[in-house]
Amino acid sequence: MDSQEGSSKEAEGAKERGLVYVWKAGSCSVTPERLPGLSGKTVLQAALGMHHGLLLTEGGEVYSFGRLPWRSGLEESCVNSPILENTLLEHRVITVAAGSFHNGAVTEGGVVYMWGNNSAGQCAVANQPCVPEPQLVSISDSETSSLLSVRILQLACGEEHTLALSLSREIWAWGSGCQLGLITTTFPVTKPQKVEHLAGRVVLQIACGAYHSLALVQCLPVQEMKPIPERCNHCSQPLITMTDKEDHVIISDSHCCPLGVALSDTQPGNSVFCPPSETTEGKSLTSGQNEDCQKPLVEEHGPVGLGSDGASVLSSTDGQGDSRISSPGNILFSDKIEVKEYLIGLSDNSVNESLEKTICTEPEQPSQEEQLGACIPGPPGTSTSTLNSLVASCASAVGVRVAATYEAGALSLKKVMNFYGTSSSEPGCQLGSVSPGPEALRDSREEQVRQESMHGKKSSSLVDIREEESEEGSRRLSLPGLLSQVSPRLLRKVGRAKTRTVALTPTYSGEADALLPSLRTEVWSWGKGKEGQLGHGDVLPRLQPLCVKSLDGKEVIHLSAGGHHSLALTAKSQVYSWGSNTSSQLGHLNFPTTVPRLAKVCGDGVWSTAAGLDYSLFLADEKDFQPGLYYSGPETIENNLNENRCTKSPVLLLASSKIGYISSVIAGGDNCLVLVDKNVMGYIASLHELAATERRFYFKLSEIKSQVLRPLFGLDNLGNANAIQLLQDMASRFCKLCYLIGQHGASLSSFLHGVKEVRSLAILKHSSLFLDSYTEYCTSVTNFLVMGGFMLLAKPAIDFLSKNQELLQKLSEKNEENLQLVEVLNALFFMPFGRLHNYARTLLKLATCFEVASPEYQKLQDSSSCYESLAVHLGRKIKEAEYTLGFWKTFPGKMTDSLRKPERRLICESSNRGLSLQHAGRFSVNWFILFNDVLVHAQFSTHHIFPLSTLWVEALSEEASNVNGLKITTPEEQFVLVSSTPQEKTKWLRAISQAVDQALKGTSDIILYGAGGNVPRQEPPISRSAKYTFYKDPRFKDAVYDGRWLSGKPHGRGILKWADGRTYSGTFRAGLEDGYGEYRVPNKALNKEDHYVGYWKEGKMCGHGVYSYATGEVYEGCFQDSMRHGHGLLRSGKLTSSSSSMFIGQWIMDKKSGYGVFDDITRGEKYMGMWQDDLCQGNGIVVTQFGLYYEGAFSTNKMMGTGILLSEDDTVYEGEFSDNWTLNGKGTLTLPNGDYIEGLFTGEWGSGIKITGTYFKPSLYENEKDKPKALRKLGILSVPPDEKWKAVFEECWNQLGCESPGQGDRWKAWDNIAVALTTNRRQHKDSPEVLSRSHTQTLESLEFIPQHIGAFTLEKYENIKKYLIKACDTPLHPLGKLVETLVAVYRMTYVGVGANRRLLQEAVREIKSYLKRIFQLVRFLFPDLPEEGSTIPFLATETKGRRSFCSGKSDSRSESPEPGYVVTSFGLLLPVLLPRLYPPLFMLYALDNEHEEDAYWECVLRLNKQTDMALLSFLGVQVKFWPGTVSILGESRKVSSNTKDACFASAVERLQQISTTFTPADKLKVIQQTFEEISQSVLETLQEDFLWSMDDLFPVFLYVVLRARIRNLGSEVHLIEDLMDPYLQHGEQGIMFTTLKACYYQIQHEKLT
Repeated sequence: MDSQEGSSKEAEGAKERGLVYVWKAGSCSVTPERLPGLSGKTVLQAALGMHHGLLLTEGGEVYSFGRLPWRSGLEESCVNSPILENTLLEHRVITVAAGSFHNGAVTEGGVVYMWGNNSAGQCAVANQPCVPEPQLVSISDSETSSLLSVRILQLACGEEHTLALSLSREIWAWGSGCQLGLITTTFPVTKPQKVEHLAGRVVLQIACGAYHSLALVQCLPVQEMKPIPERCNHCSQPLITMTDKEDHVIISDSHCCPLGVALSDTQPGNSVFCPPSETTEGKSLTSGQNEDCQKPLVEEHGPVGLGSDGASVLSSTDGQGDSRISSPGNILFSDKIEVKEYLIGLSDNSVNESLEKTICTEPEQPSQEEQLGACIPGPPGTSTSTLNSLVASCASAVGVRVAATYEAGALSLKKVMNFYGTSSSEPGCQLGSVSPGPEALRDSREEQVRQESMHGKKSSSLVDIREEESEEGSRRLSLPGLLSQVSPRLLRKVGRAKTRTVALTPTYSGEADALLPSLRTEVWSWGKGKEGQLGHGDVLPRLQPLCVKSLDGKEVIHLSAGGHHSLALTAKSQVYSWGSNTSSQLGHLNFPTTVPRLAKVCGDGVWSTAAGLDYSLFLADEKDFQPGLYYSGPETIENNLNENRCTKSPVLLLASSKIGYISSVIAGGDNCLVLVDKNVMGYIASLHELAATERRFYFKLSEIKSQVLRPLFGLDNLGNANAIQLLQDMASRFCKLCYLIGQHGASLSSFLHGVKEVRSLAILKHSSLFLDSYTEYCTSVTNFLVMGGFMLLAKPAIDFLSKNQELLQKLSEKNEENLQLVEVLNALFFMPFGRLHNYARTLLKLATCFEVASPEYQKLQDSSSCYESLAVHLGRKIKEAEYTLGFWKTFPGKMTDSLRKPERRLICESSNRGLSLQHAGRFSVNWFILFNDVLVHAQFSTHHIFPLSTLWVEALSEEASNVNGLKITTPEEQFVLVSSTPQEKTKWLRAISQAVDQALKGTSDIILYGAGGNVPRQEPPISRSAKYTFYKDPRFKDAVYDGRWLSGKPHGRGILKWADGRTYSGTFRAGLEDGYGEYRVPNKALNKEDHYVGYWKEGKMCGHGVYSYATGEVYEGCFQDSMRHGHGLLRSGKLTSSSSSMFIGQWIMDKKSGYGVFDDITRGEKYMGMWQDDLCQGNGIVVTQFGLYYEGAFSTNKMMGTGILLSEDDTVYEGEFSDNWTLNGKGTLTLPNGDYIEGLFTGEWGSGIKITGTYFKPSLYENEKDKPKALRKLGILSVPPDEKWKAVFEECWNQLGCESPGQGDRWKAWDNIAVALTTNRRQHKDSPEVLSRSHTQTLESLEFIPQHIGAFTLEKYENIKKYLIKACDTPLHPLGKLVETLVAVYRMTYVGVGANRRLLQEAVREIKSYLKRIFQLVRFLFPDLPEEGSTIPFLATETKGRRSFCSGKSDSRSESPEPGYVVTSFGLLLPVLLPRLYPPLFMLYALDNEHEEDAYWECVLRLNKQTDMALLSFLGVQVKFWPGTVSILGESRKVSSNTKDACFASAVERLQQISTTFTPADKLKVIQQTFEEISQSVLETLQEDFLWSMDDLFPVFLYVVLRARIRNLGSEVHLIEDLMDPYLQHGEQGIMFTTLKACYYQIQHEKLT
């Protein structure tokens, strides 16, 4: 807590924290003394060197005390009271570190300062033996950015080296010696370098001993294992070797680089391993500059661990195929003496005599690998060398391993299986001789020697089996792999065993690992190993970090390194120690150990350690949760200074009660130091209690996991697969919870070392982690309970559990006699829930240390009630589970099997006869059971299950016949339950409502934390989402519905899947498909499916939709009662793009009926006419691609009756037909030249026709005009245009809510439009194509309806026009949809084969009919709109100032009867319709006028060769109108005789625009503007007002028309003529148009001389 916080009472107590006590090391009875001169400053951290110390206070200041020889003026003296390091004052320091004679500090910004002795470069300063003041060290990563400095989190200092841990969790090192872990031989290193060997791994903590380094590294996630390289990147040896020998396969994947170090061969000083072959006589190695690092040493204590038969082998340490192969670099000794001499040469210590007896070599063929291997015996002193009898590497989680054993193995298969089920990261498996952890090591040397000698003869490799078992991912091992031979038969057996087992590794949640300290750690060490302080089982130095394999899976959370020993603290509060043990500093036996072993510390569990020069300090919990300090090391006896004893095991040095609560302990050379907190208001005590109980709790959970859960999984017949699945589920959740508790324990320990701000407590900050883990575990353990899991377990587990009775009683804390096994198991697995109450209580205790108003108090209170309410909630869950279990025990067995499910809980049941079925028979038995997910109605032998998610309950009203009735509604049943009493009714109503509500929310596990659990229940919603399978509804039988419901019926969006594969996905109403939906029907025969997308009504397709048939046909159009009805388009053919036929038109009851167009693409014919029952019947037209044209009557798909047939060359037949293209009966045949034959005709057109008749040659003098008499009759026998596409218009009227055209309510129509727009818009929101912005804007503007009040004016007319344009822009609007459909049908009719010139008049008539009918619609929507041909009066302002073209005077429109704007359907609707229909229409015009236009064009081309003057004079333009000057490219020029294309250029340009417009009105406007341009240029020439006469004007206009060179002028003229507003014909524009027409004919018939 910051001392500034005035809000809390805590503030006064802050001064009582971080008190420093110091005492001399080396004695068991000490009196610590307060360090003077700190005047009430809180010390957060301290560090000790050999003879000095550093303190860091809360303000970030650093103080030094002790001997400080590097400070000027203080070289000799010893400073007792701390001095402030002024250099660091302006930087806020966050952590400090002290080496033997140098110091380091890290500031808030992650910057490192070093000072002190620098003889070995340990302060990162070059050529300066000592650094008096803190000096900045720059650390930068050249790989990423050399400019950015690396931010540092933590420092560690040794005697001659310093390590720094960066923010990105990488290690940087400087100083001297192999303990740096750098790939270099030049020391000192004064520029910090990254330890590349651990780059990319997450390093959690670093520690430095005098000459060795330790790092705590997070394990790699299992699933992210990189593919294993085939060869070692150091020594290029195969990493996995496989050799086949008879029935055995030898497999080894445990390759180790020799000593884990890569060295270059070029530097002789560096060759750590073996001498070149000459040194066989036993010379010593060439010594490098640092002897300890360079010489591999055989350990001095204990035998080298070889059997008495002396049949052991010195194997090369590189894990090759066969263990007896030595590398060429290794010397193959010829006899024992040479070996002995060689070893003596290697070692500074005399080798034990036992070597004499034990070493014997039987070299085989030397291997071909060119690799230097070290000739050092394997791990002495600890290993059980009974390897050949053990199963070695197992197929563990990684799945690379192969379980293996020698055939002669002494292990039973049972043990193999046990071993197999052991996950490598779990300590403490009970596996006899395959002990995975040092706990199980025998301490007696005799036992070990006896065991080793048993198999001495066969010993083939000196490997510690434990290393192998716990190796998980990393391949840089310190020892060779175990090579094992295994028979395939055994492998098969072992493989079978695996199905039984479960990995009890917790499924680590990444979330928890990110927020709390990780327990999945490895320990890596490097540096000098002479005393075994590296822990690799030998005394060799390591130049690079190497993983201490035996600590894998031990959950190490903190490392301490002393002078020559190392300590590792685990989450289970145990300490592993290794290295020098001269003063018993390891806390166990008197001999040193090169592999980590457990220290024996009293107390309730160690939570902090410190390693000094030759002693260790342990901080452990005492009985009253106060920390006690234990000491292990040399003991000086007062009266006899020469006698130095050692502590046998750690001794209690200080109990907290003397000085206060110890929060940190620091060890150094001379001195020890503790930081103490005084227990103000019980705050500190509560924190210590929380931490201590959490650590004990973790220890207990771990015990249950390893002593109970794991053996249980080893048992056979645990029941069926479901039971095992539940057990696995429970076990994995248990492990997850256990892991979280372990993490929390570790986090609390580090919390106690720090500032102790209550806000940063994990149970406050990350409370959801805890709440969720407990809830999950509760779910799985209650599920297991409900299924009778504990009863099932009790049977197979009876032997195992009866043997370990005491253990179980101790774990379950139950001491009663003759306890049932089931109860013990129950107690064990339900034990964790008690912890929640403890959390709540401790948090409350902490809260009392704060003022009620403070935020801390509030937070603690809230969290406390959270944990309390969760405890209550889970208690309730457990009660429910027990109640349910009790019910299953009494329930009849047959039904139990089908109804019993893990997550199902009983809520209430009617065995007390409290509830019966209304109108039930006299003798029927009705038993109702309510579970949390279903209501079961059981009768004699049958039962029916009603899922709660689709169950609706309501109380019947009092007036109804029965007072106490409940009406139950389910999708397919409705029944009434009668209760015996009103109370019973209320009880059941409430129970069912709550259960339904719960089932819908799916919130059985989530509670509102802190709400005390009594949340008021509301009624379950009537509308809800649920899944249901129908069982008797005839239409939906066996179909599964998933979607929205309303009172027992599907309602809203949903998906329905039938058993036969049909699916419907869309909206429902009252249980039936209604609205927009998608429907698929599989077609078994074609192996495809029919697919419908569109609208439905009451379970039938109704409205617009697209139906794609499996055959490849696609129908797009209207449906009614699931039949094609209304307007629709059917495409058929293999590919829809190149379909073989298309029909568009009206359908009635699935048949083509009414007007339709059928395009037979394969035959190249198009029929446009009437249909009945899928057949052509009535009048129609057929055109073919060969230019034939038939118009007439059809009957049953054939041309029958009167008709007209035209061929391409204008031959016409009018008369009777009997079949397609077959003449039969009276008729007239007219030839192109006008001759005709009348008579009887028989035969097929185009293949010879029999004629009986008269031939007429018409008089030559008859008027030529009458020539093609028949041609003028075209269209008489076709379908009248108003009869066409009736269905399309009807559909639009229906959409507006009218029964027939014009009959209906206008306001209802507007409502329907609004509804259509919004629903369609919503529809589009769900669809993948997003509406464009402009489309959205159009839709928004359509939401305003043009309103009219008062007289109808031009402005209102314009508004209507604007509205129509917008409405027709979007197909979502009914009018837009209509226009879109009309455009589609029009194009379908007149494109392709339909582009036949004979159809031009049909096409024009059709457009006029469209206009008429749409105008009727528009007038229905806008009744104020005057009828066709009426005028809207101009306002006075609009009339003024319009100059008449012809008179030149201002004109009041006197010649038209009354001034104003004439309303016509043409003017209003053509602008909308024509641009869309223009291409096919204009094409027909062009085809029809082809001959005329060719003549016209020839003339235009010829006349345009002339110059302007020539042409003007040729056309007879009066000279006075000739322009004198023309503007060419902006400059004025005189017109000369050779000027071309320059006169009247602007008028020509204007006229050319006629081709770019669509509607006749626009085209007429262009003509008018052309005249005005002509006028303008003539005015400029004449410079006076004048009046045109037609004689003057015509030649000039003719000139402009010629020069405009419009290719299809004839088509333009005819189009205007056909479609212009009738009232314009006599107006000004009409006259101008007539002029243009005259020009066109003039040019066509021009006689050119």
